[in-house]
Amino acid sequence: MPRAATRQRKQSKFRRLITPAIAIAALAYFGFHAMNGELGLVGRALIENRVAELETELGELTKERQQLVARVSLLRPESLDPDMLDERARLTLNLANTNELVVLRPGHRY
Repeated sequence: MPRAATRQRKQSKFRRLITPAIAIAALAYFGFHAMNGELGLVGRALIENRVAELETELGELTKERQQLVARVSLLRPESLDPDMLDERARLTLNLANTNELVVLRPGHRY
């Protein structure tokens, strides 16, 4: 009689560990990037800090813009302020009266 063609092999210990090892490696990879990735927990804190900085800067720039708009409105023909006109003319022409005191500030553009 011929021998049976199929033989059963005993599964090795390493073969049983392949699937759990791949699963653990995938979990470790995704877990690491969930914590340290660009959009992870650490990255989110950095983004929130940057948003806070930009909101502060936006507030300062908005305030500065409002001040500039108020100054420009004083130069419009319908609401021309004589003092503002005098100030701009003296600044542009670089003139002063003999009885005026001129204070030069360092780093200020005249």
